[in-house]
Amino acid sequence: MTQRELFLRHNAQTSEAPLCFEVSKAEGVILYDAVGKRHIDLIGGISVCNVGHGNEAVKNAIKNQTDHYLHVMVYGEVIQSPQVQYAQLLAAYLPPSLQSIYFTNSGSEATEGAMKLAKRVTGRSKIISFKESYHGSTQGALSVMGSEYWQQAFRPLLPDIYQFVYNDEEVLNAIDDKTACVILEPVQSEAGIVIPDINWLKAIRKKCDEHGVFLIFDEIQTAFGRTGSLFRFEALNIIPDILLLGKALGGGMPMGAFVSNKEVMDTLMFNPVLGHITTFGGHPVCCAAGMAAFNYLLDSALIAEVKKKEELFKKQLVHPSIKHISSCGLLMAVHFDSYETNKKIIDTCIANGVFTDWFLFAANALRIAPPLIITEREIEEACAIILKSIDEIIHPS
Repeated sequence: MTQRELFLRHNAQTSEAPLCFEVSKAEGVILYDAVGKRHIDLIGGISVCNVGHGNEAVKNAIKNQTDHYLHVMVYGEVIQSPQVQYAQLLAAYLPPSLQSIYFTNSGSEATEGAMKLAKRVTGRSKIISFKESYHGSTQGALSVMGSEYWQQAFRPLLPDIYQFVYNDEEVLNAIDDKTACVILEPVQSEAGIVIPDINWLKAIRKKCDEHGVFLIFDEIQTAFGRTGSLFRFEALNIIPDILLLGKALGGGMPMGAFVSNKEVMDTLMFNPVLGHITTFGGHPVCCAAGMAAFNYLLDSALIAEVKKKEELFKKQLVHPSIKHISSCGLLMAVHFDSYETNKKIIDTCIANGVFTDWFLFAANALRIAPPLIITEREIEEACAIILKSIDEIIHPS
């Protein structure tokens, strides 16, 4: 049997039509398929591979850590140098109110931990989230996901969840003394890159302060330079009470985190003890890899170049069939008239040497979220392939 046949038979599937792109090697911003064909990666593992595939600093950190130890004990019980050092490094670039870091296995688990933390501290159960938001697929995270399409098959989910339209002021009236937290993305990614109105965000921050409500920023996709600043909240000048991290946090290894202040986080130590626990969260190899990627990012000019690269994409991608491009740094959505058109273009892009996909809540939009190391030449090449692919679909010969 071929690898494809074995994949479809033994690997649990998430859709009826997976991409079935067989990867043989990944290097920089290039993916190679089973026959060695080169593809420019415009997905970046869904905003994971910010410092590129096969980054030498990350690989060396992984190799060095495997020589010392792998898993030792459940998170929080023993002192493991990679965890301590990475937490210290992250804290150095976060404000005084975000200095206690709980490492998890994924962004979904970070969402779960943050929701539990807000409920534990406030003693409240009401949670506010937003339509067309994505915070993960575990049951708690799914409860605050902004789409009945993905929720309906798994109900009942968590009670006391209230959802509102992103950027709509109606939510302000719902934030009250019964609310534990408001969870939102500082850029709605899976909705096709929706930018929040700054005054709306400031009003939410004010209402949360007035009622003792935790404001949770889900920066699982937007952190680590993706939008042109190290963290998106820095550009907004609004500090959340709890910060969610994931994706690029592990430098290509599985990792997430929720971050708050020490006094708040310490409530997970008692009543009950072990208020949140994980076996593999903060795995030493993941922490070593993540720290190497973070240091690489800090030592480079990659973040400073993000806006310039964003503008180059937008300058190159001009076509009558492109309705508009929404973007925040190298988190971009190229909108077409329908999902059907978009899917054909995506499939043609992959065949022609560009790897991309669509968005959960904007199926008519093509995703551009490449490794931040992508060069201007690679951007121009990728855009030329996208335009060629559009022509092949819109005006087939």
